Amino acid sequence: MAAAKRNIRRPAVAPKAPAARKMIPEKALIMSGYGINSEMETQEVLARAGMASDIVHINDLIAGERQLSDYRLLVFPGGFSYGDDTGAGNAYANRVRNNLWDELQEFLDGDNLVLGICNGFQILANLGLVPAFDRSYAREIALMPNRGGRLECRFVTLKPEHESHWTKGIERIWCPVSHGEGNFSCSAETLKKIKQKKMVAFTYCREDMSPANGEYPYNPNGALEDIAGITSADKKVLGMMPHPERAMEFYNLYDWPLVKEQARREGRPVPKESPNMQIFKNIVEYFS
Repeated sequence: MAAAKRNIRRPAVAPKAPAARKMIPEKALIMSGYGINSEMETQEVLARAGMASDIVHINDLIAGERQLSDYRLLVFPGGFSYGDDTGAGNAYANRVRNNLWDELQEFLDGDNLVLGICNGFQILANLGLVPAFDRSYAREIALMPNRGGRLECRFVTLKPEHESHWTKGIERIWCPVSHGEGNFSCSAETLKKIKQKKMVAFTYCREDMSPANGEYPYNPNGALEDIAGITSADKKVLGMMPHPERAMEFYNLYDWPLVKEQARREGRPVPKESPNMQIFKNIVEYFS
């Protein structure tokens, strides 16, 4: 009778260390605290693009344990700060304004950048960092409740409206949205100035790149003129509702199985990363 097979324990093999990333000397400060929930994705996507970062709780910044002046990029990530109890991004914006406003204005005086994604865009709007005509920092836009009256979690297609250091090299990107208040709204006068100064960064569109024209689900929230993101007048600040950092991998995209199979049949290499990475590569190139 054959001897019973024994379970042979193989020696553990140490995982192969990832290749060292080439990092620029400039660093990013990623804001955290009180309902912000996209810090880790933001840190990872910046690292992959070549920029190191620190995730800093707003209390540590207020207490002086970290200095905004030590960084070149300030990021307000997505989430639901303070539960959006007093309006999306409003309480967090007030905490920044009441405690860090002088430091923030000094930061904006330098050759630095600010990025706000989803809840971060709402924070920027409440602070007046966008559109910031003539750097007056008045609140001139709002991200209103979605026209459908519910939280939207879906992929959307975006196209850049005007080229800037944020949108350079981008034809279109596919990003998830996750918000209940992303309906971009402003007065006719404000919209006219935004368009004149070419401050619309991204608009929602259909798969064939034609305008969404406010139609759901291509425009997921009813945003005015399909606006998904804008810059400040001086282009130092970008606010956008969709989440490029949540789909940094090719395999994060909703249609990756189809694209992979098409690439296999046509003898093309399968992409390793999402086109969304270009936004963060552009940030690194700006500082490089």
